[in-house]
Amino acid sequence: MKLKSNFITQNIDETQFLVPLGTEAFSGIVRSNKTAAFIVDCLKTETSEDAIVARMCEKYDAPRERIAADVQKALDSLRSIGAIEE
Repeated sequence: MKLKSNFITQNIDETQFLVPLGTEAFSGIVRSNKTAAFIVDCLKTETSEDAIVARMCEKYDAPRERIAADVQKALDSLRSIGAIEE
């Protein structure tokens, strides 16, 4: 899976914003917290949900189950706005 090329990110004052370009059905702006921004950054190259979880486990001190649930929730949100290419 990967972030669709017609979604771009911009970091402003340590906050990441995800913006669709062109004719996407979603026409808003997504403001990401640090965890969601990390996930979006992982999606800038081809990856899998398991790979994202593994990278987050290396970075954050939290139970793997909690991280996996957070990743799934973020991916579900990104899917709902059509930001992920599967």
